[in-house]
Amino acid sequence: MDDLELRHDLPGHLPRLFADGSVERTLSVGLPDGDVVWPDPGYPQHQAVRRPAFWVSDEPVTGELWAQVRAEHPRSGLWPVLLDETDQPWAAGQVAPEPVTDIANYAPGAFMYEVWADWSEQATEDDADDLAPFGLHCPGPAAVGTLMHDPGELADRHARVLARREMSLGLAAVDRGADALAAMGWQGALNHNEWAAPLAAVVRSWEDRFGARVIGLGFNTLELSVAAPPVTTRHAVHVAAEHWAFCPDILFQGPGTLAGYAEEIRGKTWWSFWWD
Repeated sequence: MDDLELRHDLPGHLPRLFADGSVERTLSVGLPDGDVVWPDPGYPQHQAVRRPAFWVSDEPVTGELWAQVRAEHPRSGLWPVLLDETDQPWAAGQVAPEPVTDIANYAPGAFMYEVWADWSEQATEDDADDLAPFGLHCPGPAAVGTLMHDPGELADRHARVLARREMSLGLAAVDRGADALAAMGWQGALNHNEWAAPLAAVVRSWEDRFGARVIGLGFNTLELSVAAPPVTTRHAVHVAAEHWAFCPDILFQGPGTLAGYAEEIRGKTWWSFWWD
């Protein structure tokens, strides 16, 4: 059987997700019933609506399907995301895509320093103690982690676990998983930052430094697999500082201090974020 017989063009409305429709893309994995989701025109992030934001399945899918679609990402241009159906933001008209090209305008380190500076202006002594050993002084991004797993294979394993929550499959037309946050119009961190692009820039950096991969999104949650997690206490505390700037709610949800949270993520291959 030659390559032409093996090729399967993108089915249904999936080609409409791409701005460059003339580029050949293929997907040999069979997809369940689903449809594209269009942006909500009323949000301040509103861009001229030219194409759907993403595709979503009608019913929950298996982690195995997620893994199969992820493996074909280089050929299809579609990154799979498990979507929590508990509270559908797209059903409430809360889909506000941002241009993926905007992500490159943000430096993760600068974003971290800006969050820290805004917080330090009103922080109390107790607040500073919670972020020990850094306190009022932002340490900047942490050093690169050492790969312990193949990022793709690890992502597949975590997707199989996450899919047990009966989540739908979302497909985003992006070159890398981090960009899905902006392309899909995700609004989960709106109470922390009104734009998804700077957060996507941070996740891009984590993809590069820690082998992170975007696995799932909820109304205000984000699930990542991490193939190169920090394994020493010192490194973990530094990474924890990045997590705090990315999602300050981590301290309220957990041990209450940066040092305590660092112990929770040290050596762990799964990072979960939830914004209040």
